[in-house]
Amino acid sequence: MNWILLIVAGLFEVAFAACLGKAKEATGIETTYWYIGFLVCLSISMLLLVKVTQELPIGTAYAVWTGIGAVGTVLVGIFIFKEPATFWRLFFLMTLIASIVGLKFVSN
Repeated sequence: MNWILLIVAGLFEVAFAACLGKAKEATGIETTYWYIGFLVCLSISMLLLVKVTQELPIGTAYAVWTGIGAVGTVLVGIFIFKEPATFWRLFFLMTLIASIVGLKFVSN
């Protein structure tokens, strides 16, 4: 169950990063709504991370959480914000994913 909560926490990390990107593009009151979304997603992500670190090793949990956030944020950047998907960017993204999976398999 803790691994599922950790994945959800990582997804909320992606969401708060996406909210920051959308807030940068927004104007007026819409900017405020994106910042509120950022704060909500940030809070949920952190609370879930705190919960899972009570059972999982902090080093592993934090590395997986940031890895999910990094991979997800790069994908959001590519698909939503039209950032470039170069060979090297995708190559290193795959190595990051392999590292996250590896950490999961060598941890409790």
